[in-house]
Amino acid sequence: MRYLLAILPLGVLALLAGIFLLRLEQGGDPAIIPSALIGKPAPTLTLAGLPGHDGFGPTELADGKMKLINFWASWCAPCRIEHPMLSSLKGSVALYGVAYKDKAEQALGFLDELGNPFDRIAVDPDGRAAIEWGVYGVPETYIVDGKGVIILKHVGPLDAAAIRDEILPAIETARR
Repeated sequence: MRYLLAILPLGVLALLAGIFLLRLEQGGDPAIIPSALIGKPAPTLTLAGLPGHDGFGPTELADGKMKLINFWASWCAPCRIEHPMLSSLKGSVALYGVAYKDKAEQALGFLDELGNPFDRIAVDPDGRAAIEWGVYGVPETYIVDGKGVIILKHVGPLDAAAIRDEILPAIETARR
């Protein structure tokens, strides 16, 4: 009996290791992180704007116009990579940016250097808004329909394939 009690924890550990290994072998795209907010109203937050820019609040998210909301930061290398993709969407959709855990002067410098694709730019200095939105890390992009409902969440930098296969179809869906 003592022998059984001694090997029981090892058996449980081996079983858990086997389950984890099996799950890893089954694959799946780690960039696809489900969001509990898809199909639900966007969090009702009021975010101050970067100096010289308008922030936004819950009334703007449910004003009848579809929006793309991008969480980004000046210190984020993938944000720099995706910036031309966001810029390519300017004019085709309202672009709202949220500077995540960033200092205003660095965020403004980033936009001065690369250009400003955003119609509105809010700041989230302590990351509270990102927590409400379920952000895992920057960059993350959301499509919100005119009623303020989240249609899509894209984790990671936008590239041509993501724009073509995810963002543009979600924009069309949100416009209906």
